Parts: sequence; C-alpha cells; structure tokens
Amino acid sequence: MAADALDVGRHARRCGKRYRKLMSTVIYPGPVFGPVRSRRLGKSLGVNLSPVDGKICSFDCIYCECGLNDERRPKSKMPSRQSVREALEARLSAMRDADDLPEAITYSGNGEPTSHPDFLNIVRDTLALRDKYCPQAKVCLLTNATHLNREDVFEAVRLIDRPCLKLDTVDADYIRLVDRPNARYDVKEVIERIKELNGRCIVQTMFMQGTFAGQSVDNTTEKYVGPWLEALAQIRPEGVDIYTLARETPVAGLKKAPAETLERIAQRVENLGISAHWYG
Repeated sequence: MAADALDVGRHARRCGKRYRKLMSTVIYPGPVFGPVRSRRLGKSLGVNLSPVDGKICSFDCIYCECGLNDERRPKSKMPSRQSVREALEARLSAMRDADDLPEAITYSGNGEPTSHPDFLNIVRDTLALRDKYCPQAKVCLLTNATHLNREDVFEAVRLIDRPCLKLDTVDADYIRLVDRPNARYDVKEVIERIKELNGRCIVQTMFMQGTFAGQSVDNTTEKYVGPWLEALAQIRPEGVDIYTLARETPVAGLKKAPAETLERIAQRVENLGISAHWYG
C-alpha cells in the first residue's frame, strides 16, 4: 500500500456504501473510482485493474489495506481493456462537462495493477484519453515493482508520468516476512531494473514497528535503513515517499513508526541529494 493509497483508504471510510468493506480492509470499485484527494497528487481519479470483488497481488503484505490475499479471493475476472477504456472515457467526459477534471489519473485498487495482462495497452489508452480530456493531468502508478522484468510492463512504466515503486527494504528475510511475494522475487534484480528507469520514478517505503509471527517487523533500525539508503543512492529517484501505518491492518501486532523517526530518515535521504517527503 503506497502513500497515496492511504488517502484512498481514508476516502473509502468516509464514503461508506460506495466501497465494499470487510473488517478493517477495503475493496475498491472498478474499473474507475473516485476522484479522491491525494496529498501528493491532488485530485486523483483511481483506475482499478483488479476484480471488483477481490484482490489479485504478487505480494501479500501484512499491512495491506485491501486485506490478505487468501481472504480476498475474487470470483469475477479482471476488467477488459475495452471496459477500462469505456469507463474512464465516460468519467472523464462527465468531469469535463462539470468543469471538475482530475489533476491525476492513478492506477491503484485491489492489488498490483501491473498484473493485468494488457497493462501496456491500457496505459496507452489512458494516455490518449488524458491528452483528449485533461492534458494537464499526470498519469500515475502505485506498484510493488514485481513485474518490471516483463518487457511490456517496463515499457508501460516508462510511458507513465509518475511511477511510484515500492521498496520497503533490501533485506530478503524482511521481504519474505512482511511483503511476502507469492512468486520469485529478487530484490537485487528489482533494484537493477529500477535503475534502468534513469531516475524517472518515485520510491515509496513503508516504515513500521511491532511484531508478526513472533518476529520484529521494525525496519527503522540501522540494519535496514543503511542498506536501503545505499540502494537509493544507486537508483537516484526523483523523490522518496516515506510513510507508516494509517489505519487498521489485517494482522495484529503492527505499530506506527514515530513521526520523529520518519523525519530523521527523510533527512538522511535529503542528505543524498534526493527529495524526500514523509507522512506520519
């Protein structure tokens, strides 16, 4: 869950019946929802490429606002390229008529957007519709970066104005405990692939404390922060978004990282000459 996804979650809680909720988690409607107010992106129209009744994700993060994968198995299919294009054009047309166009169009929703097999063509459609209805808007992506090894996904990410890539840590054991990839995932290979974007990306990192399955999930210590900073120095992203838990999580025992800790980490990123924003 990325920083702007947290804003979507808060909006979902306010909107009640517009979103189907189960326990502490949220399942977003699709394929188009919002707009929602994002701290970084402004008025953002959401695009959900996962089924509307469940979650499809290559990670199974213990802090995910959409819940755990096994608890959110969908019965319906991913939306087709055509249905996404038609829904997005209808919404943008209505927003233009109301003189209320978005500042961003963001791929987010119930899982990992780049899991959609037609992601590249959907991105091309979205860019064409953006140019037609709201050329000033940025097309954005919240992704865990697991599919960057797919050439079609990598091409799509390079087309997107603001790709926001998850990198919670570079520690493989922590990734297995917290992010829990459900397919092969080598963080060193992912970092090398991110570097090929030549800085045209935002890195987003969840910092938290507490325990899970009897083990610490505190990634605010030097054991994790130091190597993470070294990776950022290699990636040289346009910016880094640092955030922590903002709502209930699907597992117990997780705790917010203190604001002063987030601020201190952000300052260390700034010392590398990289813009950083933190959200407590």
